[in-house]
Amino acid sequence: MSASEYIRVGTNLFRIVDQPMPDGTTKIKRIPWKLSTFRADHSKDEVADIPKYNGFCIVPSHENYQREINSFYNIYEPVDYEAVEGDWSHIKNLISHIFGDQYEMGLDYLQLLYQEPLQDLPILMLVSVERATGKSTFLNFLKALFKENATFCTNESFHSQFNSDWADKLLVMIDETSLNRREDSERLKNLSTAKSIKSEAKGENRIEIEFFGKFVLCSNNEFCPLFIDDNEIRYWVRKVPVLQIDDTGFLQKCIDEIPAFLWTLKQRNLTTRKESRMWFGSDLLQTEALRKIVRANRSFVEIEMAEILRDIMDEMQVSIVELTVGDLIPILNYHNVRAENHQIRKVLNEFWKLRPAANTLSYTCYKLNFPANPKYSGSRSKGRFYTVTYDLIKSILI
Repeated sequence: MSASEYIRVGTNLFRIVDQPMPDGTTKIKRIPWKLSTFRADHSKDEVADIPKYNGFCIVPSHENYQREINSFYNIYEPVDYEAVEGDWSHIKNLISHIFGDQYEMGLDYLQLLYQEPLQDLPILMLVSVERATGKSTFLNFLKALFKENATFCTNESFHSQFNSDWADKLLVMIDETSLNRREDSERLKNLSTAKSIKSEAKGENRIEIEFFGKFVLCSNNEFCPLFIDDNEIRYWVRKVPVLQIDDTGFLQKCIDEIPAFLWTLKQRNLTTRKESRMWFGSDLLQTEALRKIVRANRSFVEIEMAEILRDIMDEMQVSIVELTVGDLIPILNYHNVRAENHQIRKVLNEFWKLRPAANTLSYTCYKLNFPANPKYSGSRSKGRFYTVTYDLIKSILI
């Protein structure tokens, strides 16, 4: 053993070791070490040979990596593959399978991760109710690609106040995601654009560190894996189909092709340009899988309103319904839905992005004829009405 296996950061001594992992690989660990123990194992002259740093820093880079920056020890780990031209057909098949018709966009996402690690990127979520889709294979590929800078995180550890195991990582990957509380979604959204966070380890003080992590989530729940509001621009949701090939060695073949894949990333040009702080334009993130989750997260009152309006359109054979908040109250009451005026107005204004007529105007008001065998009928009325189209209702209901 030599002094090169140790570092002194500030006034603290650390020993750099390779911790064995269950899969046969190793993980770099920095273990606090006592100077007295070092002196017991080495000659006192070797103390002077220990590399000295003023402190730790986190500076992510894959193409121009530096361990020491201005006398600070960079705890971001190198991705030390040697990029060489070659075949990466298995990786291409994996990316094509995961991203489908957005294949080039998927390549852009990986290229940005590699070449621009500080660039904010959308929260990538892979969903499928079916098994054997390759979602976990993709996560394991990302782990192999970015090595120590990618980590797996459980739902429990994401909820925990102790976040030091993932706070300094490029990729935070959560398999079998179950973060269906609104506060979970808000936290994910805030973290996806945060520039710094408080990192805390058990038994240690919280410290503020730079944060550049990107989240990749996987779930077997296609409808409610987490709460996503309408018009959300931070999530990129992809439904992943079942794999048609059963190859137990597929992941290792992808890992073997990483040097050739990185060579390609270095040569190719991005097919997208920066359109938002998450790079990709919101129109590119509006997938059917995302819309399905948004629809499933709608409130009971909103769904009932949409169902009622669809019934009116079908029964009266119209594609547009004009209504005021007061028109809906008795119909909702008939269907045992108790809703206040402000709840209905919130759905119309905030969720459906509708605005009432600027002035009191004449419109066709639809009402239920009570009490026996209720049917809808239309009559002329006046008010500041909202205009709801069939296309809007169709987009709301699954």
